[in-house]
Amino acid sequence: MKLYSYWRSSTSYRARIALNLKGVKYDYIPVNILQGEQTNPEFLKLNPMGGVPTIVDGGHVIGQSLAIMDYLEQTRPNPALLPADPAARAYVWQLALIVACDVHPLVNMPAVNYVSALAGDSEKLPWIQYFTSAGLNAIEYLLANNKFAGKYCCGDAPTLADVCLVPQMYAAKRFEVDVTNYPNINRINDLCLQHPAFAAAHPDEQIDAVKS
Repeated sequence: MKLYSYWRSSTSYRARIALNLKGVKYDYIPVNILQGEQTNPEFLKLNPMGGVPTIVDGGHVIGQSLAIMDYLEQTRPNPALLPADPAARAYVWQLALIVACDVHPLVNMPAVNYVSALAGDSEKLPWIQYFTSAGLNAIEYLLANNKFAGKYCCGDAPTLADVCLVPQMYAAKRFEVDVTNYPNINRINDLCLQHPAFAAAHPDEQIDAVKS
């Protein structure tokens, strides 16, 4: 399997975690989105949206992190990233989709660059902080008020929810979002970062990471 990834992309981070949890070996192919490599014609043949992550598995080419994780769940079911219980499964999806649909599209690079073009660079950070906080507020509430609580977002093993949450927390800290009032999120994030699959997927551990 090949993984086209950018070290600091939160969606690529999700895919790396999922691949690691599933024990899938892959070739890491860096795509520098800051230099526009995602718009190269050859890459656009793989992913017409010009986005990372993208995987190539045999004859299958799949973009979008959630589609990749669904593919992995179907083709490599163990360990499962989704609970068997329908209510628990829906709860995991709810948490994951808050990150993937309510937060990330508003704070990723194209959206933020557009905000900057319309309103100026000074509006970028408040925009990111506002929408990130809104999503984290909702997730913290759900974690504190559900019957599926465990060591992780749902139960005592990582699920799709944890795979989505940890990269968003990395981005939140990068953009100076105040995360001090999220005890459940912070506990789960700290636990995940100790897990080998999450640790190996961390942006700083990637071959294209820019060391500060």
